[in-house]
Amino acid sequence: MNEKVKIIEVFENAYPKRDYSVIHEAPEFTSLCPKTGQPDFATITVEYVPDKLCIELKSLKLYFNSFRNDGIYFESVTNRILDDLVAACQPRFMLITAEFNTRGGISSIVEAEYQKDVQTN
Repeated sequence: MNEKVKIIEVFENAYPKRDYSVIHEAPEFTSLCPKTGQPDFATITVEYVPDKLCIELKSLKLYFNSFRNDGIYFESVTNRILDDLVAACQPRFMLITAEFNTRGGISSIVEAEYQKDVQTN
């Protein structure tokens, strides 16, 4: 896997006191199968409830494009995306859904979820 730093830009949420959902869908995600080197194609859906920061879309597109030459399993790339996006924007909630195209007669959907711990007093 390519371990270069993958940058995700963020901007301030104009409505940090309100819970609302943001859904981004990237239907042209590509990475490489680590076993065969063949391309894997997927639709990646990012659904999140922002806290203080939101994800900037151009940087998200470039971030997704940075996986094109990475040999990485479906499960790993989905969890890596979740970890990177959570680290960048610290959302209240985030769900990454990766729907990979059929290959060898099998299609795969991988979901990874983050829920911010709410501390009550």
